Amino acid sequence: MLHQEYSRLNNELKKAAKDDDEKQLVLTDQELIWRTLDEEETIANEKGPIYPNVVKNKIMQYKKMTLLQWKGERVDHRRQQAHKGSSKKPLSTPKKIVTGLTPAQEAQLVRHLITPIDGLANHGYVSSVPTEADVEKARQGLEAAKGWEKCDRCDKRFQMFPGRREEDGVLASGGKCTYHWGKTFFPERQLGDKSKQLKRYRCCGQAVGDSAGCYTGDHHVFKASDPKRLATVLNFVETPANPSVPSDRAVCFDCEMCYTVHGLELIRLTATAWPSGEELLDVLVQPVGEILDLNSRYSGVWPEDMATAEPWSAKEEDPTPAQAKNMPANKNTKKKMKVVSSPEVARDLLFSLISSDTPLIGHGLENDLNAVRIVHPTVIDTVLLFPHKHGLPYRQGLKMLMDTLLNRKIQVETTGKVQGHDSAEDARAAGDLVRLKLSEEWKNMKIKGWKLVGNQFIQPGGNVRKAKDDYHSQHTREFLDAAL
Repeated sequence: MLHQEYSRLNNELKKAAKDDDEKQLVLTDQELIWRTLDEEETIANEKGPIYPNVVKNKIMQYKKMTLLQWKGERVDHRRQQAHKGSSKKPLSTPKKIVTGLTPAQEAQLVRHLITPIDGLANHGYVSSVPTEADVEKARQGLEAAKGWEKCDRCDKRFQMFPGRREEDGVLASGGKCTYHWGKTFFPERQLGDKSKQLKRYRCCGQAVGDSAGCYTGDHHVFKASDPKRLATVLNFVETPANPSVPSDRAVCFDCEMCYTVHGLELIRLTATAWPSGEELLDVLVQPVGEILDLNSRYSGVWPEDMATAEPWSAKEEDPTPAQAKNMPANKNTKKKMKVVSSPEVARDLLFSLISSDTPLIGHGLENDLNAVRIVHPTVIDTVLLFPHKHGLPYRQGLKMLMDTLLNRKIQVETTGKVQGHDSAEDARAAGDLVRLKLSEEWKNMKIKGWKLVGNQFIQPGGNVRKAKDDYHSQHTREFLDAAL
């Protein structure tokens, strides 16, 4: 396989690299994948009828290639890229968000953007706490299933053993799991190309159906999404009233999850102030069930993070270490974090920062709220603010929205090594998208005759808009209609 030969030569170059110039010739794993895809796509477009033979010849060419030849090829390629780069226009700078409002005024007006979740139960949003009867029925169903689940990665059936199987101590049956971790895509079709495009995996470039997978995990894993089943592990709770929370507060919120014997569970909880972005809470969380896979590629939480995290004590007022507050999103710097003993403790810490009428801001908030088991009536979900053209369940990704709307790159691997997502970065990104939408909303309101006098928003008829008015206004209902 072409990718295999590229990897072999790249590894040899990596071992032989003596200085920084030579180290820059080494490709990352993702760059190797894209090089393979580009090469195969070029051959398919230019040599379609004899594609298999040309690929075989290419594989033989690189199989015989020496390290010196590969190094020369990489040097030539970098020169070509440098020449192309010098002829291109410089990348545009990230878009600056200007609302024309003070932070306090933004916090007041943002209530215009509250996205109702009533009627979205089929898309994962939970608007009421499951009853004890519903939870008991779900528990009985689990007992009848005897731990049998469907793997979230390879679709195979396997059996789960919470607390470990007595005879051998295993947590799950079925042995190791072989799967593709990347999403599927169709390569971009060249103009005039009418050949059939094969769907491929982004992780390895293989066509769908070519192999069972390119990566092997230690366990099969599963995901539970039914609220009643989630409640058998930890039931949902409505956000309580909290008089100590400022009335003008809004909070950005993001969670990371890992796989345990109970499915996906909370492993990290982050909250930042809006619109400032100041970090309010960032903790690791000890799940209820035994951990099968930290899902580090996406969660950004690695075994060493859990092993070295200091336990949080109830005597501490703030679980976020002082040196971690407002730390720049630097993938090369590992943040020192505290770990709380359970999802319930993490939830209580979040409750100390918010009240039931505090706007919670995030992207795909149903996942985050369900992970913490919260029923919260006041949400601003950027999935609903920026709906997919086909409506739910389709949705635009946070990374894509930041790139296309604000010209900002997030979730970028800068070291050549997989780091995973940063929930603080994602929380702030969602907050910036809300500020962008707010700036557009305020422009439209002014066109309709709204005015700002002091810190009061005056409606076209001369009435003062109060901070808690219009929670479920026609305006927010339009977002919901667009999402469906």
